[in-house]
Amino acid sequence: MATMRDVAARAGVSAKTVSRVFNDDPHVLPETRLHVEQIMRDLNYVPNVLATTFRNGRSSAIGVAVPDVVDPFFAAIARAVDDLARSRGVATLLTNLGDEPGRERDILESLLSRRLAGLVVAPISIDHSWLKRWQDSTPLVFVDRAPVGLSADTFTDNDEVGGYQATRHLIEHGHRRIAYVGGDLRLSTELNRLAGYWRAIDEAGIEKDDGLIKAYVDNRASTEDAVTRLLDHPWRPTAVFSSNARCSMMLLHALPADQLAVVGFGDFPMADLVRPALTVIDQDPNEIGRLAAQRVFDRVDHPKRRLRKTNILDVTLIERESCKVAARS
Repeated sequence: MATMRDVAARAGVSAKTVSRVFNDDPHVLPETRLHVEQIMRDLNYVPNVLATTFRNGRSSAIGVAVPDVVDPFFAAIARAVDDLARSRGVATLLTNLGDEPGRERDILESLLSRRLAGLVVAPISIDHSWLKRWQDSTPLVFVDRAPVGLSADTFTDNDEVGGYQATRHLIEHGHRRIAYVGGDLRLSTELNRLAGYWRAIDEAGIEKDDGLIKAYVDNRASTEDAVTRLLDHPWRPTAVFSSNARCSMMLLHALPADQLAVVGFGDFPMADLVRPALTVIDQDPNEIGRLAAQRVFDRVDHPKRRLRKTNILDVTLIERESCKVAARS
């Protein structure tokens, strides 16, 4: 792996100049900056900003990057990573990716430049090929969603099966007009859950109706708009499959009480206390976080060991009251 001295030698500058370029020192001449940055890219230079590293036996940190640190699902993953990391004497650096995919690279590179023991990330963008240059120096583990353009360790739920189970369960309760309400269909989680929904619809011989599909629902305004459009639909649905916990929480406030059956993908605190209590496809974020953190340490401890990269965890339907709203003819 290239060092700062390698970059300096190739660029014909001092190591101090390379450091200044990396740290965005305004006193570096523009032409020098461009030249050094090009050499960094050519050599796949990965800076080491910590004096000690995890690999030589001294404490470092695992990075955790999730879309929303207050989301119960992602918070549980981060907590599980931290629990295992602390048992190994390693700290956890947690960051919020937010909902702007264009910012993901800057945020992750800021973490990676700290010479992490490893990085656990629940991605929000649709291109991760740029991370290839970091893989030789830092174990990368993806959770919830698989990376795009990159082969890496991944721990995800069986989203397609979960979407199928949720929709099939509503069909078994007599519903034939079932709406789908979900998030960004560019994300694998949403696409796979929608695929499971369509599989259940097809198997039941129900006519497809794209008007019952409401995607990109991610805030109160878009939720209220989706609900209004569904309730005004000529073939008004009698049930809703909500593809993520965030959608489910917003739908509980926007839907007319006890008029539509609901099954949500993902449990969350108090889902069993609302009325009617929400039927959910249950994930296990604690297990995902634990497995992801363990994989980081496995990669560090046994860098040449062959390990299965793609790991899909089972999901389970928990039946409560919200799926039992009677279907109307």
